[in-house]
Amino acid sequence: MKTAINAQHHIAGVPYSSAVIAGGLCFVSGQFGTDSSNQPVGDVEQQTTIALDHLEEVLTRADLSLADVVRITVWLRDLNDFDAMNRAYRERFPAPQPARVTVQAAGLLFGAAVEIDAIAAS
Repeated sequence: MKTAINAQHHIAGVPYSSAVIAGGLCFVSGQFGTDSSNQPVGDVEQQTTIALDHLEEVLTRADLSLADVVRITVWLRDLNDFDAMNRAYRERFPAPQPARVTVQAAGLLFGAAVEIDAIAAS
């Protein structure tokens, strides 16, 4: 059995769920550092903070928290932004951090600099 969750910032008209819970895991779709109009906000550090805010909101709707995250994927438009992304990331994920993959993507939706998806364990 699976349960779908949609967050307040869910992109209307796009066929996806903000998260799906199945088998004791919560799979959170990619989150962006965008405003309510899907416009990127600020630099990569600010966008990372906002993307993590959105991630936290989705997890809260699933009765989970950032402490329950076991795996993260960070998609960066430019790997030169790695240090800036990590400044914001470290504030939200103190040790021990979740397992993580960071990948450079040729392009992200909305012209965003960062997208973050996650898996959390309930």
